[in-house]
Amino acid sequence: MASWRDYWNQDTPIYSGERHKLLHYRLVANDIVGLVPSPEASVLDYGCGEALFADQVAAKCAKLYLSDAAPLVRERLQARFGGNERIAILSPAQVAGLADESLDLVVVNSLLQYLSLDELRSLLKLWRAKLKSDGRLVIADVIPPDVSPVTDAKALLSFAWHGGFLIAALTGLARTAFSEYRKLREEIGLAQYSEDEVIDILQDAGFEPRRAARNLGHNQARMTFIGRAADAA
Repeated sequence: MASWRDYWNQDTPIYSGERHKLLHYRLVANDIVGLVPSPEASVLDYGCGEALFADQVAAKCAKLYLSDAAPLVRERLQARFGGNERIAILSPAQVAGLADESLDLVVVNSLLQYLSLDELRSLLKLWRAKLKSDGRLVIADVIPPDVSPVTDAKALLSFAWHGGFLIAALTGLARTAFSEYRKLREEIGLAQYSEDEVIDILQDAGFEPRRAARNLGHNQARMTFIGRAADAA
């Protein structure tokens, strides 16, 4: 059986077209910019995807680390941002090599659904170690148990209507229905968590968490959480 990591290490049909992809990454980048605590901050975007507007985030901080598990994604990041001295592209193993208590902000967007609970707990331990005592962890796009693919599709179509790619989105949804993504979602599933479950998991990992008022990105049926180190909250 293929894995989610294998799936993302290729060109995928998850975006309905180039406009969808650009608008998605621009919106997420703008949201991350709003989270950067200061121009001197060190920021990690973990599971970043292609992060097409990472240079805009990097312009607001001293150092931006981009990490993705897929080698193909890292190659594209290197090709796009390799000349930007504020940006470093890291594998997950290289993230583990960062100095402890060196990061001001860790952003994890739209990743939890692809992780097992054990993987999540292990990563929370890693992120907790790398954050400064007053640093923040932001976990975004968490899928609640009552959010279905239909809800996600409605959110996409609303985003597409306002973004001017409705026809492409409708075509993309039809294509996705017969894609490997649909098959993997049925076979492996996506991890879904209630608000209370995420709060408990973050507390167990040494964070003082709260749910943010809005989710990063376009889908407000999903959730974002902000966690500070428990001894600094």
